[in-house]
Amino acid sequence: MIDIKSVLKNLGLSETNQGVSTGAEWFDTEGKINKSSSPVDGKLIASVKTATLEDYEMVVKKAQEAYKEWRMVPAPQRGEIVRLIGNALREKKDDLGALVSYEMGKIFQEGLGEVQEMIDICDFAVGQSRLINGVALQSERPLHRLSEQYHPLGIVGIVTSYNFPVAVWAWNSALAAIAGDVVIWKPSSKTPLTAIATQKIIQQVLKENNVPEGVFNLVVGRSSVMGDNFLGDKRIPLISVTGSTAVGRRAARIVGERLGKTLLELGGNNAVIITPEADIPMATMSTVFGTVGTAGQRCTSTRRVIIHEDVYEQVKDAFVGAYEKIADKIGSPLDEKFLVGPLIDEHAVGLFEEAVAKVQEEGGKILFGGQRLEGKGFESGNYVMPCIAEAENHYQIVQDETFAPIVYLIKYSGDVQNAIDIQNDVPQGLSSAIFTLNMRDAETFISQTGSDCGIANVNLGTSGAEIGGAFGGEKDTGGGRESGSDAWKVYMRRQTNTINYGSTLPLAQGIKFDI
Repeated sequence: MIDIKSVLKNLGLSETNQGVSTGAEWFDTEGKINKSSSPVDGKLIASVKTATLEDYEMVVKKAQEAYKEWRMVPAPQRGEIVRLIGNALREKKDDLGALVSYEMGKIFQEGLGEVQEMIDICDFAVGQSRLINGVALQSERPLHRLSEQYHPLGIVGIVTSYNFPVAVWAWNSALAAIAGDVVIWKPSSKTPLTAIATQKIIQQVLKENNVPEGVFNLVVGRSSVMGDNFLGDKRIPLISVTGSTAVGRRAARIVGERLGKTLLELGGNNAVIITPEADIPMATMSTVFGTVGTAGQRCTSTRRVIIHEDVYEQVKDAFVGAYEKIADKIGSPLDEKFLVGPLIDEHAVGLFEEAVAKVQEEGGKILFGGQRLEGKGFESGNYVMPCIAEAENHYQIVQDETFAPIVYLIKYSGDVQNAIDIQNDVPQGLSSAIFTLNMRDAETFISQTGSDCGIANVNLGTSGAEIGGAFGGEKDTGGGRESGSDAWKVYMRRQTNTINYGSTLPLAQGIKFDI
């Protein structure tokens, strides 16, 4: 079992921690105390002194000053700082992964995986720092050069959720930093310690390399200090928000009213289609990980499994059999013999129990699980037995996203397009998958008539994405893209340039204007 006291010490955390930093410097704030308790055992981990409005204003001004200097640093040199941050994360991977597990509740292997994502995006960003490019275009006018280039935006506000408390910060901040932006990070109030630990890991890199104070900022603040005012702050051209669809709608409205930019990563209602030609054992193994991993608290968790009637009973039996094995592997995420940890808090447990009741009210049938767990090892009250329910796609509870380990089995008949239509018939559009050995079905699924999601996989589940590909979804998922591919463009402003190197002034479209 992991020694959490040693982990906290190794990460530089104490009983009470400062919640505001502009890089290497920390500030003793006078905001309210935020106590962070673990969902694992209900025990207090540590406390945080949160920011005041004055602290927030100080950080924004510091960020504005730093941006003027940081944008002038050549991009490959900015990339070198990110490379060193990645190395610092490598050195603290085990400790930070353990804290993620203890403060959030995901199993230790997933905590390590989350820190590895941070390392991987740093590596990606280092390469990207030498590949920020523009476009050379053909001018219609003689002796003119037409081109496009990208410049930094300025301050990027990053609002992260508790389920991936540090990886999403890295996705945003690594790319923003190489783009020449500075960042202000507002972490989830449910997981502030992982954010503080991350800032402490990078602070030595920033100090040793004379990175200006204000490039990497952390502000642990309540909504009264960093809420609508943060979203509405015209000094922050881009706000990146990870959270529920409701949170995203509010953010989009407030930022949109000032014509600012948003990067929204919101809810998912992800489905796996299992066709008659699927490899059933592989589909079962992959999909079960997607449904119960992180106790169903991933935005990419599998919520619906759409199964052809010819293999429905076989798949259903396989799922129930797998869940029966999972039932004995629920417990402390710090103990590697367990595969499923707790939900984040009792509120999340309540939403899970409401969903279990609601699906039955609408006509569904519980096949397995659905209850809160009690007894030794479950004293925090945050552990549940993952639930399998038979349902129909039109049920309201199926249309909604429940951030908990409940999966709905839905039967379909006919060809694969019928299954795709069911999959797409929800408000969200994040991740999707199909299991089939039929090439035509697979190609249809990823075609323009197929999945309407931002992520569409074949013969693997909905959970997780390599950082090389852009991550995000459509419809109520918000439309944002972050992490790999060309997501770096989100953090920059685009500029079109025309240079006349001739001695005359021809107008475009052949317009004549002679004086």
